[in-house]
Amino acid sequence: MLNISGISEGFVLDHIQAGTSLKIYHDLNLDKLDCTVAIIKNAKSNKMGKKDIIKVECSIDALDLDILGFIDHNITVNIIKGDKIVEKRKLHLPKQVKNVIRCKNPRCITSIEQELDQIFILTDKEHEIYRCKYCEEKYRTLK
Repeated sequence: MLNISGISEGFVLDHIQAGTSLKIYHDLNLDKLDCTVAIIKNAKSNKMGKKDIIKVECSIDALDLDILGFIDHNITVNIIKGDKIVEKRKLHLPKQVKNVIRCKNPRCITSIEQELDQIFILTDKEHEIYRCKYCEEKYRTLK
């Protein structure tokens, strides 16, 4: 049996789709933080069959829940304080994501003005579709 020690303060990302934990590790910039991280890949799960788990020992403020919700809103965030789970957060699709994805429209102002933030707005929650804020605004003014 695999034994990963507990953490005194931090968070545990649970119910991660099997095989995607390393991508999440990089997307959350955990490699740039000075903290302890444990990645468990392909753990047995009654609900999912297999799942990944990431345990991070650091302040919860270091985690961007919007990016995590955009990546996979089915992930559960367990917040640990004093060696105990004090809160379980369910993620939701964020209404807006900033500097996570880039606009592919070559005529978008973000292609010309490099210092502009890449802002995407959730326009269709059912189909999980995000649109570039700038292109969407431009499109509305052309109608």
